[in-house]
Amino acid sequence: MQSFWEEERKNYKEYESIRNDMRASVCVIGGGLTGITTAYYLSKYTNVVLLERDRICSHTSGRNTGKVTSQHGVFYKYLIDSQGKEFAKKYLEANQKAIENISEIVQNEKIDCDFERENSYVFTTRETDVDVLKKEKKSIDKLEKNLCTYVTKTDLPMEIAGAIEFKNQAKIHPVKYGYGLAKCITKNNSRIFENSQVTDIKKSNGKDEIYVNKNKVTADYVVMATRYPFIKIPGYYFLKMYQSTSYAIVADVKRELFDGMYINCEVPNMSFRVINKDGKKLLLAVGFDYKTGTEELKNGYTRLETAIRKMYPDAEVLYKWSAEDCISLDKIPYIGDFSVTMPNVYVATGFNKWGITSSNVAANIIADKILGKENEYEDLFKARRVEPIKNRVEVGNMLKEANKSILMSRFKIPKDEIDDIKIGEGKIIEIDNKKVGVYKANTGEIFKVKPICTHLGCELYFNNIDKTWECPCHGSKFSYDGKSIEVPSNKNLEWLVLGCGLWK
Repeated sequence: MQSFWEEERKNYKEYESIRNDMRASVCVIGGGLTGITTAYYLSKYTNVVLLERDRICSHTSGRNTGKVTSQHGVFYKYLIDSQGKEFAKKYLEANQKAIENISEIVQNEKIDCDFERENSYVFTTRETDVDVLKKEKKSIDKLEKNLCTYVTKTDLPMEIAGAIEFKNQAKIHPVKYGYGLAKCITKNNSRIFENSQVTDIKKSNGKDEIYVNKNKVTADYVVMATRYPFIKIPGYYFLKMYQSTSYAIVADVKRELFDGMYINCEVPNMSFRVINKDGKKLLLAVGFDYKTGTEELKNGYTRLETAIRKMYPDAEVLYKWSAEDCISLDKIPYIGDFSVTMPNVYVATGFNKWGITSSNVAANIIADKILGKENEYEDLFKARRVEPIKNRVEVGNMLKEANKSILMSRFKIPKDEIDDIKIGEGKIIEIDNKKVGVYKANTGEIFKVKPICTHLGCELYFNNIDKTWECPCHGSKFSYDGKSIEVPSNKNLEWLVLGCGLWK
């Protein structure tokens, strides 16, 4: 389902796919906001080639909240407790600076992207959580005075128990912003290629060769900005993070809306902000996260609609979509050197649902490293840090989930047959002594795939809400007919030819 933001892409030209071998100083893989921003900074100084598997500003970059904020939920007390006050202070500084960087880019490049300053709030409706917010406020005050205020009333049409108000944050149209940056990149004699999926990176004569669409790009430096790295080893990022899916809806509420951007501190998590369409104000609501690929999928769209109609009974839903985010085990992004065995390859991932400010932080750090400049925030986000892997509980849970899924794929025998599958439903069944992922379309057409993730071999679940095959191990997603649509997998599912026992 296309997001509200992605609809804007119809107003922009599609970039051509790569057709020839090329040489570049820097190759950026991934056309989301991280890749585009990195290419933007570097294109001022050197030649850049950016490769995107679909269209730029797709996936999470075109499906987020558009919030530009250093307010990252209830986070800074955790950061002080786990990393220390100085670390937390620099993390806050980096994200505050990112807000100003984005503001300057919009102004200097004259990008029409609905950039607007607005206060941001983390709130609770429960008295039991008031103490959590007050402790968070005290923690933030230790890092920067006068950044936030504790309040007991907001513009939301609901009673709250308390909230922390962050001053002078911002919101943006992420797709308009991304395309504005892309225009600047091409003006700087660098190139963008869409529908150009990278399949491998190899070293040859001291240079990196990036293989894509039967062609290759030879580069001095590579930036992997694919949200989740598609290279398994080295790096081992599949041991250091997982993916989480959130639901989003846009609604016309038929009445005056509120000022400010909001996120609650309870579980389930919900976020609210106002967006503009043709001069009309609409409500954007996001929330009801789940770990991608989990068996028990709850209908977040319905739950969001229910929550909205408690505030606005006449709300009319106009858009629905879901988005996937990488969650690092220590809640800190990985930015910098990809692996000791892959010099001059850089990565940015694990943004924990705060991708717009994190994309700018990452772009600045990586651009500075490539250009040989010092960056005061580089050490905060070291991609090669091993601390998250030392979290035995989290790593153990991830490995347990992976082993369970792999064992299921080999030993658990499904009982359902094709006749048991309803129209619009997907299931794993047994056909010709093989496990088969089957989806029945509304047209009656039947799609059959091998339900094994092409990343590391975990058995997939079918999400009957979004009509996607999902991996519980590392969050790869595939369309109902097997097309790879979300990393880390970059290969389609195999098709089954019935009656001959062969995989096509």
